Amino acid sequence: MFAMTATRKLMLAAAALAASVVIQPGVQQAQAASEVSAVVNRTAITSSDVAKRVAFLRLQRQKADAKTAREVLVDEALKRQEISRVKMSVSTEDVDKAFERFAAGNKLSVAQMSQILDKAGVGVEHFKNYIAVQMSWPRLVNARYGGSRGRMSSQELVKRMMENKEKPVTTEYFLQQVIFVVPPAKRNAILAKRQKEANAARSKFPGCEQSKDFAATMLDVSIRDLGRVLAPELPADWKPLIEKTADGGTTGTRVTERGVEFLAICKQRQVSDDLAAEVVFRAEDLGKEKKGAPDPNDKKYLDDLRSKAQIEYR
Repeated sequence: MFAMTATRKLMLAAAALAASVVIQPGVQQAQAASEVSAVVNRTAITSSDVAKRVAFLRLQRQKADAKTAREVLVDEALKRQEISRVKMSVSTEDVDKAFERFAAGNKLSVAQMSQILDKAGVGVEHFKNYIAVQMSWPRLVNARYGGSRGRMSSQELVKRMMENKEKPVTTEYFLQQVIFVVPPAKRNAILAKRQKEANAARSKFPGCEQSKDFAATMLDVSIRDLGRVLAPELPADWKPLIEKTADGGTTGTRVTERGVEFLAICKQRQVSDDLAAEVVFRAEDLGKEKKGAPDPNDKKYLDDLRSKAQIEYR
């Protein structure tokens, strides 16, 4: 959802922090006297916050003046408020684990990383707040624009098809999920046995119409109808297994948090309807984003928040 992915931005920031052995004098002293620099929907951004972000931007080798830092913090405040409103924030534990990974990835302990942050005038709390927003915001953008159907307008869809010169074709799957349940308390004791049972069941699978009766003959086996899934929507963990499975067949098994699973391909065919075209276009857009192209929905969402916000500069 960013010009570069959130993970890449965070890793670059961590690498810059690890490399910053020369700290400019007087950074922490400059933060001592803190005044309100801006107010975003009644949330204050202080001069101390701005100074910390200036130091952080400098470590990231980005433009690092007070005005730039303040605008970045205004955007971040808007994102944080929206994340809180829709209750889609990552947990404190997720942020702490990310912080530990950044330190370990740069061959530093958490204490060493913390010391570098403090000496640079950034501080651990400021960096962790940044991590939390960077991890949470893409979920919101995806939920609002990429995670639900019908978001692409008719005009946008027609325009993309005209640019493409023909309507995209993709594979449509109708899937069932077969789960050999393994309770967490018994995982170590019975996982291997359940995997053997799941592998044996694949060769006897009678087809999707009789699958629930088939499951009823075995202990702790459940069937979930996944319905219609288009190729670009396939989960990354299952996609290779699904693509090499024939119509009416079953995929290889996978061990998951639920137990041991495989998927049944109830039906598959090539489709080129409007929904398929929209899903393909979204997948193309996501691919561009991963290669470094900015996601226009990120800016669209933020611009919408800005248009409704009360922002006061001081």
